[in-house]
Amino acid sequence: MNAILAVLGLGGGELVLVLVVILVLFGAKRIPEFAKGLGKGISEFKKASREVTDAIENEQTTPTPKAPTTPATPQNQPPSPGPETKVV
Repeated sequence: MNAILAVLGLGGGELVLVLVVILVLFGAKRIPEFAKGLGKGISEFKKASREVTDAIENEQTTPTPKAPTTPATPQNQPPSPGPETKVV
């Protein structure tokens, strides 16, 4: 937490002042709604991230099945005799 505050350049007094301003602007009733929405958004993001990670890992561990190769002539049928010729 201190690293985040150090990056933002906020000390203890500034943090309290920001929280008071947020409380005054949005009111005590709206802050829990914001927090609830933020929590749901974070949980949805984590869920989606987990699903993508699982899909990628599953793709890497499961070998892709090779398509069956079909021979030029079917093995169960005799070769065709060719074009018919008529003798006149």
